[in-house]
Amino acid sequence: MSFEDYRGVWVYIEVKEGQVAPVSLELLGAGRRLADKRRTELAGVVIGEGVKPLAETVFAYGADTLYVYDDPIYKHYRTEPYMKALLACTQKYKPEIILYGATSTGKDLASAVATDLPTGLTADSTMLDVEEDTGLLLASRPAFGGNIMATILCKKYRPQMATVRPKVMKALFPEPGRTGTLVEESIPLQEEEVRTKVLEIVRETARRVRIDEADIVVAGGKGMGGPAGFQLIHKLAEVLGAAVGASRDVVEAGWIGHHHQVGQTGVTVTPKIYFAVGISGAIQHIVGMQNSGLIIAINKDPNAAIFQNCHYGIVGDAFEILPLLIEEYTTALGGKEDGYVRKI
Repeated sequence: MSFEDYRGVWVYIEVKEGQVAPVSLELLGAGRRLADKRRTELAGVVIGEGVKPLAETVFAYGADTLYVYDDPIYKHYRTEPYMKALLACTQKYKPEIILYGATSTGKDLASAVATDLPTGLTADSTMLDVEEDTGLLLASRPAFGGNIMATILCKKYRPQMATVRPKVMKALFPEPGRTGTLVEESIPLQEEEVRTKVLEIVRETARRVRIDEADIVVAGGKGMGGPAGFQLIHKLAEVLGAAVGASRDVVEAGWIGHHHQVGQTGVTVTPKIYFAVGISGAIQHIVGMQNSGLIIAINKDPNAAIFQNCHYGIVGDAFEILPLLIEEYTTALGGKEDGYVRKI
């Protein structure tokens, strides 16, 4: 394989409810940095129906080129048609690096493309860099239970690919009016050739603050004693209009569902405020919340590791401290629940 034919950094542009997904904007920022270091272009690839107008957003966030597959066959994500489109584009233009968000869609598509090319794929990366001269992608992620950071290389194949966790990269400030090159692509694929059919889309209607999108997260650990004690976490979150987070051992104990888990094997969050209550501060949890704007830890153990990773620490019994916080925040918010940080 001649690496000289492969140039450019690509970002798979995921579409969410008709808009560019936040993780793709974050990856455009990371990709811009890598592309500048390699003195090459940054491109996006978007697949869907009615997605051509998204070019304005993609260019504003740093891309030089956008490859577009816009067809009714791509209305809903299905592995087969999306994989065939991206494979065709990759084989035609030969990028050096492709980045995907580590979402359910991104991970599914990246693994399918990597298998078919074939090439390597680093999953759940939290840091990215590139060797300026060789173009070797340095994709790093926690390993061995989060005790070390492993940097994974793909020396023998191109393109080099990685999925990147949401919320770990920073999007660039958009530059309105910035333009680029729009390239419309297509492949000869008919609906009857696709084995998977979407029969119905069922959307969750229950009102719930998504943990990865929340401005405030109140997370609890095994220090809350049990499901009854964990209700104080829910109450404080309710007062603040926050999302509820949890450590892995709480989820494994069955106190709360897995989608609330923060950490290496859960969700990475970067809220404005993160409350860590009764959480010891294991590295597996820290990697999932360390980039939060303000971290407030509450733990009765003054030697808990969480106090080495917070901005403010309160040493004391959570069962005494949380009721006081709930009362004070309720008063500060005018006696109303479902408040937000800007009102405090």
